[in-house]
Amino acid sequence: MPLTDTAIRQAKPTDKPAKLADGGGLYLLINRAGKYWRWDYRYADKRKTLALGVYPETGLAKARERHKAARALLADGVDPGQAKQEKKRAAVLAAENSFRAVAEKWLDMRAPTWSHSHLVKTRQLLKRDVYPMLGMLPIASITSAKALEMARKIEARGAYEMPRVALVAASQVFKFAIGLGHIENDPAQGMSRQLNPRPPVEHYPHVTQGQLPDMLRKLDAMGSAPTVLAVKLNMLTFIRGGELRWAEWSEFDLDKKVWTVPTGRMKGSIWLKQKGNDHVVPLSRQALAVLGELRPLTGHHALLFPGRDNPKNALTGAAMNKVFHRMGLKGEQSVHGLRGLASTLLNESGVFNERVIEAQLSHKERNAVKAAYNHALYLPERTRLMDWWGNYLEHQAGENVMPLTMVA
Repeated sequence: MPLTDTAIRQAKPTDKPAKLADGGGLYLLINRAGKYWRWDYRYADKRKTLALGVYPETGLAKARERHKAARALLADGVDPGQAKQEKKRAAVLAAENSFRAVAEKWLDMRAPTWSHSHLVKTRQLLKRDVYPMLGMLPIASITSAKALEMARKIEARGAYEMPRVALVAASQVFKFAIGLGHIENDPAQGMSRQLNPRPPVEHYPHVTQGQLPDMLRKLDAMGSAPTVLAVKLNMLTFIRGGELRWAEWSEFDLDKKVWTVPTGRMKGSIWLKQKGNDHVVPLSRQALAVLGELRPLTGHHALLFPGRDNPKNALTGAAMNKVFHRMGLKGEQSVHGLRGLASTLLNESGVFNERVIEAQLSHKERNAVKAAYNHALYLPERTRLMDWWGNYLEHQAGENVMPLTMVA
């Protein structure tokens, strides 16, 4: 009699293994460990047993379906047991050569030369946007159409830059796979041209020269809270927001009037962080005054701008940007936009060489020898630049606003 679901459920394990036959060699093996589907068959005059699943994960209907498929293979002269082993090996090989497996090897290879933040962002990008569509596919099976489909799915969310970033990351993985001998071509190459055109680039917003005096007066009127002082110091030094927010008091030599930002906290690759120069920020009279106001408030902490809930964490960029929001400048001025504001006005002044301005903005020179040379060569000029900039902002905030090029 064929088995029934009820009979299978009610069957109890015994001290000795028992078999419940379903017909055609299919049976349920019952022992103390559980219930297992088995099929006894003969191939090349040898008796063999094929495992077809474990009950209840594999129910009666599924076991019969697998039994039927195995018998069809046997009828075609194929050993079902051997076919199952080959399928397992193929699955293991496919997993080892899947896009995700190769991508993780690529990340491991890149990790020593990348900053931690860049590694985390790239890994998050792959997990969020690339792996869901490409991760489990054998890397050799991925076509250009599939890579483009992945990017278009991201684009459908209304993103413009992210699908291109995802294609660049995928392309790097494919190039890595070419080196491993898994594939011969990069299917992501050129696919960004098939996406919708980019909208015009929107740079970080900043006010115009004409709006600057009003912004400075509003900032002065906001008092001396650490967040406000952070914005003031950022404006006077025009350093990157993250580098300012994580600034430590130990980095400042107030007698020499300099702030030395360790190369490890600067933007760039691990190589630049290890081999590059510390970034020296000459401190103007105005910047020293801001630090003087800040010292009683946070001088007992390691960080200049500790977080409100945890002093070991830094003030957030969002908190600094809210200062501009309270001034009614949301969308018109941002923390990062202070660098653009300084760059624009310093270049328009005609007082300083463009290379001096670029050096103080800490735009990296990739040639290490040239970078070290410029670092020393421009420091006196950078000191003059920072003093000029502090005086300029002070004049702009005053009642008698002076023209840009007249500030000495």
